[in-house]
Amino acid sequence: MEIIAKNRKAFYQYEILEKIECGIVLTGTEVKSLRNKDVSISESFAQLDHGEAFLYEMHIGEYKQGNRQNHEPKRRRKLLFHKREISKIAGKVQQKGYTLIPLSIYFKNGLAKLEIAIVRGKSKFDKREDIKKRTVEREIRQVMKKF
Repeated sequence: MEIIAKNRKAFYQYEILEKIECGIVLTGTEVKSLRNKDVSISESFAQLDHGEAFLYEMHIGEYKQGNRQNHEPKRRRKLLFHKREISKIAGKVQQKGYTLIPLSIYFKNGLAKLEIAIVRGKSKFDKREDIKKRTVEREIRQVMKKF
């Protein structure tokens, strides 16, 4: 499994409730750009629309050797879920404050896969607590290294 991009901001800004793996519909030049790791998922999000899931604002750079049929960098991309997965996700996302955020994109057995998470936004207090916890853990590791 070759990880192409990770959404590091998601772990800081959101409380991750559930992770789901799904496929993504891409064109040929998009796949080639993914192999070159020319992608950004930090600002992207997913929404459900008439029983289908779509990913918005994921930037896949244009393929440099592409021709006039090159893809649009920020187009809407369809996510591949089973019907029962979409209905399960829809029930959870309809609750107030929940959304779908991509965590990482990777190749698995030659196919592009996307790890999506159902998340809830963190408050400032929660973010501060995470920062405190990280600094304490870092200090403990440094002290343990000396011994």
